[in-house]
Amino acid sequence: MRLDQHVAGVFPEYSRSQWQKFIAQGYVKVNSQIENSPKRDIGETDKVRVALPDAPDYSKHILPVIYEDEHVVVINKPAGILTHAKGTITEEFSVGEFMRHRMTQPDTTNRPGIVHRLDRDTSGVIICGRDDVTKRLLQKQFQDRKAHKTYIAIVKGVPKHHKAKLDLPIERNPQAPASFRVGPSGKSATTTYSVLAHNNTMSVLELKPETGRTHQLRVHLAHLGHPIVGDPVYGGGKSPIARMCLHAYELEITIPKSQRRTFRADIPEDFMHLIDRIKHEA
Repeated sequence: MRLDQHVAGVFPEYSRSQWQKFIAQGYVKVNSQIENSPKRDIGETDKVRVALPDAPDYSKHILPVIYEDEHVVVINKPAGILTHAKGTITEEFSVGEFMRHRMTQPDTTNRPGIVHRLDRDTSGVIICGRDDVTKRLLQKQFQDRKAHKTYIAIVKGVPKHHKAKLDLPIERNPQAPASFRVGPSGKSATTTYSVLAHNNTMSVLELKPETGRTHQLRVHLAHLGHPIVGDPVYGGGKSPIARMCLHAYELEITIPKSQRRTFRADIPEDFMHLIDRIKHEA
């Protein structure tokens, strides 16, 4: 039996693909020697030992909280913070790790409390559920498009139409699998935008996505010829404020006890200064 098959059978809480990563990272020994190949054949006499690293303690790390009750926590996520860990082992602080110590029910996954996500370089409002029932309630609203989101973005150039609805399917880019593109084989994706202000080189946009495809706003605006300033993947170039200029400003959603609420995340100061500059130069 292959080594990755063996350890995945003994420790089924991790997938075989995750064990392949663990083996490559040197966390598995065969006969007291580190083995980095998941293809290594394991015989009956071979002794396999696993020593995964302890998860870091992020209990003292904080994030700005907009609202909190016994069911939900609403956070103003700073740019640069992950929504949740990329793999099974947590290697950096994330919204999920912030929530791990605020759950009212134990959650040993790598995404405790997470019901939707923001890209690492996107700041703004994100809502988390503190228990399984709340998580399902919130997730269903995102799936059924009953959670309404508003973003503020700064894009390159000035769109020809100051208000428009983009209905463009999004698919994974086969030339760059970590990115996406508009394409006929993609899933439906709809975004409404309006221009709030502009100068000769940049525009401030209000964006309302009706669907929640990965990188949707970034892909739609890049396809339109107006990528988000500072977007490193879709042609946004260098940002004057050293971050991608996309902020999740508002979220309207129903929280437990049938309360329809609207949560807003203050626009970061550097982002706001750039918006003010564009308005002044308009």
